[in-house]
Amino acid sequence: MEYIIGVLLLVAFFGLVVYAVRGGNLMMGIMVMAVVWTALPLIGNALVTNPEFIAANAGVVDISFTDALTKVFQSGPEGWGSVLVNVMFGAWFGRVLLETGIASTLIRKTVELGGDKPAVICILLSIVTTAIFSTLFGAGAVVAIGVIILPILMSLGIPKVLAEVSFMMSVGAGMYLNPVLTGQFQAFFLDGNGKQLVTYESNVRFGLIGLAVQLLVVIGMILVVLRPKKTVHAWATTVTRKEQNKDNAPGIALITPVIPVILLIAFNVPIILGFTIGSLYALAVCGRLTSWRAACRVVNKDFFDGVVDTAPLVGFLLVLPMFNKAAELCAPYFKALLGGLVPDSTLIIGIAFAILAPLGLFRGPLTLFGCGAAVLGILNGFGFPVHWLFCLLVIPSITMNVSVCVTQSWIAWGIGYTKVSTRDHMKLGIPVAWGICIIMEIIAYFMFGIAA
Repeated sequence: MEYIIGVLLLVAFFGLVVYAVRGGNLMMGIMVMAVVWTALPLIGNALVTNPEFIAANAGVVDISFTDALTKVFQSGPEGWGSVLVNVMFGAWFGRVLLETGIASTLIRKTVELGGDKPAVICILLSIVTTAIFSTLFGAGAVVAIGVIILPILMSLGIPKVLAEVSFMMSVGAGMYLNPVLTGQFQAFFLDGNGKQLVTYESNVRFGLIGLAVQLLVVIGMILVVLRPKKTVHAWATTVTRKEQNKDNAPGIALITPVIPVILLIAFNVPIILGFTIGSLYALAVCGRLTSWRAACRVVNKDFFDGVVDTAPLVGFLLVLPMFNKAAELCAPYFKALLGGLVPDSTLIIGIAFAILAPLGLFRGPLTLFGCGAAVLGILNGFGFPVHWLFCLLVIPSITMNVSVCVTQSWIAWGIGYTKVSTRDHMKLGIPVAWGICIIMEIIAYFMFGIAA
């Protein structure tokens, strides 16, 4: 019976894969999977007769019907509350960067620093974009920054496909350290009591490495593409620099994007306090806290707008823990069915993930924004190190999905805005992203997988 249930669970898994690839609503897909992956193990628990299987999985196979439902549909979403708090404060901080004009001022000063050298300007803007999106998050934020940066790059004669891909991959580089996105990934890694198994603080080192690797590869791509070709001014901006930068933040405000991370790394200040200090510092030096009433109004508005920016994700992230808890009920059946097929070597699995990294595209099985949650549910049953599993799936989720996949909302916007063909975007972006994934999977193995 355990093999039959295992097969049915895999059939449901591949159904989610097909659904996700076809662009189905992931929140509803995950919710249905949580129901299916709860019902099938409960049926198996009632019918299984193999005494060795029952003895090896005591505590899971003998769970009561009521306890199973509570575990999946009540305790799961409740346990995500601490992650949700980090996401909300990070979204508020990101909104402050936009509303105070700090982000646009950083961009303008970067362009002035680059002078009349397109390659230098493109590289500097990639660095600034990465820094901004190490804390800023959301499709609206990407568009708000993109409508400033992309016209500048293309009016300088930089090929529009390079302008678009370098910008989007710079956004993705910053996401390796972004606390809001990290908070979403943390929702996949909670213990039975809802405690985070991977914290933002424990991920800072890996996030900094991922940010640096992707940014350096993007810079290399810019140098390679621009070196043999003379730039041609083919697409001019129709918006004046003055119109693009109505706000002019003071120089002392420009350190704001890195304040939370510096406080965390240098002084071990909790990330929520770091967001609060950074936000209040930005508002103060930009003259937005002129009185108590003004401070209340500005803080309330920015916090509200920041929460709205992340609202579409919250429903999905509250449903996701249901699926994670359901996967725990399925683990014994996956072990029984796949125990002899899935290698127990972190090296072999790491190599497989590096080679198959493009499966992180189109909401495929190697992205946590697609059906990677199901793959994680399978791998969780084999006792691999939690932080290594975290890195294993976060790498293609960020570099393949967030940075270059055309199903990502801001990528689709960028392609349409710059009038780049999907084919040209993928031809340049995917090989570069694949190379980054290979490098990062090697790093993840030596950081967290080699000791397993």
